[in-house]
Amino acid sequence: MVLALLVLPALAQAETFVFTAIPDADESRLQQRFGKVADYLTETLGVEVRYIPVKSYAAAITAFRNNQVQLAWFGGLSGVQARRLVPGSEALAQGYEDQFFKSYLIAHADTGLTPTESLSDALKGKTFTFGSKGSTSGRLMPEFYLREHFRAAPEDIFDRVGFSGDHSRTIAQVQAGAYQVGAVNFAVWEKELAEGRVDADKVRVIWTTPTYPDYQWTVRGDVDAHFGAGFKERVRAALLEMKDPELLSSFPRQAFVPADNDDYAPIEATAKAIGLLDD
Repeated sequence: MVLALLVLPALAQAETFVFTAIPDADESRLQQRFGKVADYLTETLGVEVRYIPVKSYAAAITAFRNNQVQLAWFGGLSGVQARRLVPGSEALAQGYEDQFFKSYLIAHADTGLTPTESLSDALKGKTFTFGSKGSTSGRLMPEFYLREHFRAAPEDIFDRVGFSGDHSRTIAQVQAGAYQVGAVNFAVWEKELAEGRVDADKVRVIWTTPTYPDYQWTVRGDVDAHFGAGFKERVRAALLEMKDPELLSSFPRQAFVPADNDDYAPIEATAKAIGLLDD
């Protein structure tokens, strides 16, 4: 009888399919966004699906590694990191826009910096903030292009370098003048601009990176063993068939398209090149 009582909670937990998402915006908005996605997946997959928030990119990777979540909406770098830790894990789908993602450098109006086609030497000596340390669009790719242009690390280019934690905070900090320049995910910028959260008199886009692959849904390789044969492909199909404009706008994406691990080889190579991943 005691054994049965010990086993039942584990069985109940195994019946719930859990996912998370990297915290690229404030937590209350993420809860609102992904709670609706959990409802959609519950109905489509026929199992209970639950979203759990995490505080950082590293926490999302840890939850995935420890099987606290079986599915995650990762950025390019965090997805690569997670899949390296959990053999057999697979990128299932990406946003249509994620095939050609980009980052913006934004600057406070008081800097006098204006939009340019290439990185400007006038950036030298400014204060600069990235987003999260593990963000593809808020750190990895902007840092790659900064290093490539200036032949120096960010700490040697700028007077002070910070990490805001997410794209929304990067915009807020540059707009407030806490940092003069920042790197931000273009989709978050466009969404916050459309929602009136950006004061165009105080902050502007001054440079756009070349495109690269970014966000994707990644699933653990052992989900079929826990949820039944073919479950992984059912999850893939559910994501690709997500057509509700309200659900898609919460990402925001116009659609999801197929993805696989090879799509993110450029991200992995870049992360190795600047020392964020071991060979």
